[in-house]
Amino acid sequence: MIIVKNISDLNNIISDQSSKTSNIGLVPTMGSLHDGHLALIRDANKKCDIVWVSIFINPTQFNNLKDYNSYPNEFENDIKKIKSISSNIYVFYPSVSDIYKNGVKSEKFEFNNIDRVLEGKYRPGHFDGVATIVKKLFKAIKPSKVFFGEKDYQQTIIIKEIINSYFPKITLIICPTVRNNDGLALSSRNKLITKKSTKKSAIIFETLLFVKNNFVKISYKQLIKNVKQKIEDISNFKLEYFEIRESETLNPYNEKNKRKSYRAFICVKVEGIRLIDNILIN
Repeated sequence: MIIVKNISDLNNIISDQSSKTSNIGLVPTMGSLHDGHLALIRDANKKCDIVWVSIFINPTQFNNLKDYNSYPNEFENDIKKIKSISSNIYVFYPSVSDIYKNGVKSEKFEFNNIDRVLEGKYRPGHFDGVATIVKKLFKAIKPSKVFFGEKDYQQTIIIKEIINSYFPKITLIICPTVRNNDGLALSSRNKLITKKSTKKSAIIFETLLFVKNNFVKISYKQLIKNVKQKIEDISNFKLEYFEIRESETLNPYNEKNKRKSYRAFICVKVEGIRLIDNILIN
């Protein structure tokens, strides 16, 4: 396994790899890898000649310093997990100063309001930070395929916009959400809550399944009431948002249209930690 820590070394390796194959895969991560990340890496390993995993806790996508500083950093353990899949995977592990040579700031993007709803409403500027680092990584590694998880569905819509605007030759592969035995979507943030609350967090996916099963039976207004009650009946659980939106555009749901598909999106604060999830409901 080769671990690359600076752009100049990365450029030399990518130049050599690009001369040998155009089938390079990239799995961007912020580390603290779990089985969801590993599923992405395994998929990339099956579909690509060369696989890169980036590990970089990106400061520009955090809305406050406390959240950034508390984000789990488990690099040595992450490397062991990647090696368990293949010792031929390349890891890009840059410093903040190497990525942001001219100061830590986001590029500004226009996403036609996709970045201002759901997560964007509660984390202003977050998706500018995501797009900034993704654009830098795509430009540096020059992948033909990139792998992202369905759990961060809104983020995948943003990635599509970046690809369409700047990297039309890249193929985006969205992999299914990986869940624990209780249905909780795997996330690095899960490590920040107690085991007791982790167990109780199964209610998040249970609630989404309730919405899916009752989408055509119950009014949207009543669904919202039911979701809020199910979540907030649990101590230290607070519903930050629940919304149904069109899958392709994230436009608000008003009334059912058979020609469109819809997703339910949810964010629950558990012991102050934000846990997000979503589900295709038709």
